[in-house]
Amino acid sequence: MALVSQADNPPLQVPQWPRSRQIRDRPAMRDDIHPTPSGTPDSGAAQTLPSVCPLDCPDTCSLSVTVQDGQIRAVHGSHANPFTAGVICNKVARSYAGFVHGPNRLTRPLRRTGPRGGDGFEPISWEEALDLIHEGFSSAIAAHGGQSVLPLNYAGPHGELAAGSIDRRFFYKMGATRMNRGPLCGGVRGGAYESLFGTAPGMPPAQVLHSDLVLVWGNNVTVSNLHLAPLLKQARKAGAKLVVIDPKRTKIAEQCDLHLQLVPGTDVVLAMALAAELDRRGALDQDFIARWTTGADQYMAAAHGYTPDQVRDICGLPVEQFNQLADWICAARTMSTSLGNGIERGRSGGSGLRAAVALQALTGQHGRIGAGVMAKPGFAAPKTPARLQGDHLIDPDTRVINILDVARKMLDPQMRIPIRAVMIYNHNPVATHPDQARLIEALSQEEIFVAGSDVVMTDSMRMCDVILPASSHFECNDVYGAYGQNYIQRAAPVIAQVGESLPNTEIFRRLAARFGYDTPEFRDSDAELMDQAMDAQSPYLQGFRPQDMPLDRALEITTADGREPVMCDSVLPATPSGRIELFSDRYEAEGGFGVPRYDPATRKLPFVLITPSSSKRTNATFGDQPLSDGEEIVEIHPEDARRLDLQEGDKVDLLNDQATVGLVAHITDATRPGVLYSPKGTWRKSSHTGLTVNALIPIDLRTDIEDGACYNETCVELRKRAP
Repeated sequence: MALVSQADNPPLQVPQWPRSRQIRDRPAMRDDIHPTPSGTPDSGAAQTLPSVCPLDCPDTCSLSVTVQDGQIRAVHGSHANPFTAGVICNKVARSYAGFVHGPNRLTRPLRRTGPRGGDGFEPISWEEALDLIHEGFSSAIAAHGGQSVLPLNYAGPHGELAAGSIDRRFFYKMGATRMNRGPLCGGVRGGAYESLFGTAPGMPPAQVLHSDLVLVWGNNVTVSNLHLAPLLKQARKAGAKLVVIDPKRTKIAEQCDLHLQLVPGTDVVLAMALAAELDRRGALDQDFIARWTTGADQYMAAAHGYTPDQVRDICGLPVEQFNQLADWICAARTMSTSLGNGIERGRSGGSGLRAAVALQALTGQHGRIGAGVMAKPGFAAPKTPARLQGDHLIDPDTRVINILDVARKMLDPQMRIPIRAVMIYNHNPVATHPDQARLIEALSQEEIFVAGSDVVMTDSMRMCDVILPASSHFECNDVYGAYGQNYIQRAAPVIAQVGESLPNTEIFRRLAARFGYDTPEFRDSDAELMDQAMDAQSPYLQGFRPQDMPLDRALEITTADGREPVMCDSVLPATPSGRIELFSDRYEAEGGFGVPRYDPATRKLPFVLITPSSSKRTNATFGDQPLSDGEEIVEIHPEDARRLDLQEGDKVDLLNDQATVGLVAHITDATRPGVLYSPKGTWRKSSHTGLTVNALIPIDLRTDIEDGACYNETCVELRKRAP
């Protein structure tokens, strides 16, 4: 792959000051923030300390961090969490020290001095920064009311305190516009799962060792669910068959017994046709259906509209593969399904997810260990988000907007209450939202005041008028649930706060004080917040208060009586009917999707672009680190490469009516003809046009349920770039 040298693409030189500098205007630290962690030396011998990875990943690994002279020297996996068992991904091991201590680290508050999107910033004091934000927000509120302020945050750190605590209370008290964040990512998958099971936790991944057939559906395991991979290897060694259903031949697909490389966005056709085929073979579990489901008659009536021939013609799969999978499902005693977020990213994504998990219910593959859906095991965590986030402060009349509509709303001159102030935190929207150019345009409006907070200078922070330096999770106290496994954990600081950075909790305490919000809920310490984040009476905490949970081991969530979580046995569907609901009244009323159905998007250009998880970044985190230097690759099938006269390593442009993006061709038959792959999360410096693949992704096309983003319905042309 051709690389852009550092000389061609120098990093932003964020002002740095010695750590010992005395900051006279910095308010006194709260005693619970621990600026110098107990037992952590300021200099001398290296020490190894426990921590937890907070990134947006289902695994939530326990970490072992080597610290010397007040800096992180190495990050390894630890065995505190039996699920992650000492193994972490390459990107965390290689990039975290540079992320925390590198030249891109934000160490002081900054004020913009040049055009938005550029490098023109000067350091200011915390007092000045808070005053500027107070002025910017107050001007908007005075002219248009609290709803003219928008908190633009998503899923940066996944610690309960950092992700949503004092910050939510602050904006609720202000009456700021609220956001529905799920449609950006995860909301479609969550809605699909809950439509069948409610908020009942799904099967913990470790139970896959008891399965004799495993379907890995739309889940790039080795990149975004790493710790499932060795479990799958063990299951296969014990005799289980592994089926991977994915448009790309991923690494896990190279290790499976059957890979169904279907056309992107056609999962629902395959799943519904399988349901009909299994019914024709008499393989449905009628006793289980009668006891544990509702809506089966309506569901199967729709399923019989799908045939093996449609699987061949629409999904692009040989009928022989379809029949092989049906044979194995019929023969399976204990089948499980692992679902990734890949399915949700198409127009029919919600239907594809619902149809995939419905196969488990239709065949009676619940009620015993190793039979079930590996999704949402974290629902069992004893979290209390309403208390932590201060839901009592919400004015129910405050508007709620879809996070995907932020740019359009900001640019709309007809809005009754315009957006005139924005705060970006826990998020890098410029790198992650569809239709990137429109979002950049929206954030470039000088009449909108933009504040931001982050650990490092990002493309999104460059759009801000004022930037507040946030501490990394290595510098904070927090407690951690997980959405992909059934353990809860706590972490304490392993280093002092870098420069003048502050934890999210302290940043919003100071903002609240500057705005005159002085009730006790805005003064809660981090220790108090940890106790508010989880139910201390839960048996899963084993008698610990959340703030006192051990640092050197994770606490396993089973059931109240200590049994393994098993749907339709020790865990019951948390739906209105108390059963698995195959027909959704809600989705029928909202869009006619009471049962799953194929509703394809029109594709007018020759290629469809898929933007999966990267092995170099977690979403956009680490996009500034050396692993992400240079132009990103785009994978293209050899047939398409020959037709376009492309060679390995050629520079190419992907384009549609929204943007042009520069990439480097990687020719591989791991893709299907007509399908391109380029990993998500790149930063603007990676492309000669200053735009990334997100600029090509449509914003107005939405998923069938939950109004989600259709990342995998991105149609493009591909052209060889002139030398």
